[in-house]
Amino acid sequence: MPLRFWRRIGIIPGLTLNLSKSGASLSLGPPGAKLTISQRSTRLTLGIPGTGLFYTTTFPGAGRGGKRGDSATAPAVPQVRPEDRLTLGFFKRLVTPHDEEALVDGCRELAIGNEKKALEHLRQATHLADGAFLAGFLALKMGLLEEAENYLDRAAHNHSSLGRHFSKYRISATVSIPITREVSAHASPDLRGALLCLVEVFQRQKNWENAIACLERLLALDPADVVVKLSLAELLLAARPGDKTACERVVRLAEGLNNETPLHTGVLLYKARALRCLGLPDAARKTLTEALSRRSGRPERLLLALRYERALVFQDLGQTRLARSELEKIYADDPTYEDVAARLGL
Repeated sequence: MPLRFWRRIGIIPGLTLNLSKSGASLSLGPPGAKLTISQRSTRLTLGIPGTGLFYTTTFPGAGRGGKRGDSATAPAVPQVRPEDRLTLGFFKRLVTPHDEEALVDGCRELAIGNEKKALEHLRQATHLADGAFLAGFLALKMGLLEEAENYLDRAAHNHSSLGRHFSKYRISATVSIPITREVSAHASPDLRGALLCLVEVFQRQKNWENAIACLERLLALDPADVVVKLSLAELLLAARPGDKTACERVVRLAEGLNNETPLHTGVLLYKARALRCLGLPDAARKTLTEALSRRSGRPERLLLALRYERALVFQDLGQTRLARSELEKIYADDPTYEDVAARLGL
């Protein structure tokens, strides 16, 4: 559960200088597509605007390890010491409120990798929504779940102020939150980000009902949010196995969805599982056929999960030869996947 943290300097629209602990980088591009050029690599990030989900591709031969002459094609980036990026000057500290000092100091420690020290500072800034958001995320990352819940709940309660102080100090903070084993979402400091972090807290506490309630709240904010639909579908099936009402809810979550992105593919996977649980294997097979019709850009683990589910559907339909053929192909790709070896009698 990583934290992306940097000082951001706008140069011209679509062109941003990011000063991070790994060195400065230059980002170019509109929302949803960004090219980042740094000392280490060149990365293309593609996202779905409004979802918070991003996929990153690193170009080979770029950065320090690139071929001779590669650096000539990339803009030069000035070097800034990590400890200088988020440091308030002496006179500025004289007029800066203590809680804002604590927020900036916490951000500085994060930028240079001192998470424990960062949390010490941020604990003094938790009545600021941005301080509560970062402190909650760090507490979650360190396994301090009760503390994380308290801070994130505070951030969600004061969500109208989220981002205000980050904007004041030109700081950008994005957290990466696992949605499923195959997909993670990048959440900004806003109500959606705070609630997604709270879902993670509740899941680690095995407080399934609060996690589900939090996701339902998120879905009410944006009924088309496919990230939330994916997380809610997985949680409903995991927390309420075999429950007919939960399975019906998952089927409704997938209503009207096309197989546009890996997120949509994930929702279709859980729809197929719900249909199989409801005793509708033909409908499940049809759903899996649609989900597997697009494989480009889908994570390998997601494709394995779809194929495994299809093998189980074949078994339910009495098509044992097709089921075994699918399991053998999965075993050839990953012998340790789920219980494939046991089902093959190996």
